[in-house]
Amino acid sequence: MAKVLVVDDEFGIGEVLSAILEDDGHEAILAINGRQALERLAEETVDLILTDFMMPDIDGPGLVRAVLADDRLAGIPVVIMSSLPEARVAAAVQGHVAFLRKPFRVDAVSALIEGVLKSARRG
Repeated sequence: MAKVLVVDDEFGIGEVLSAILEDDGHEAILAINGRQALERLAEETVDLILTDFMMPDIDGPGLVRAVLADDRLAGIPVVIMSSLPEARVAAAVQGHVAFLRKPFRVDAVSALIEGVLKSARRG
């Protein structure tokens, strides 16, 4: 079981991802933006971060930069989610381990999460 921080300003998406994670045996922690995610990360140890690309306050790229700049957090894999083309997201942010296109399919989310977690355990 992994503890996963889900960061998305759209409540419904956070809830759906939380349900998928819990169905797969993981624990989900929710945050509505990068600022709240950093607050959660100060209190919790997580195995994976799923973050939206565009959010108010601190967006996905800002969150990735903050995570990478903090020695305590830098080893946590980050997955960026967006409806934007992957190339556009990749041009704006470096340091994430995977991209999840919105809208997503449940099986695609589960497979991606398991793959990232498996890779992180080997890493």
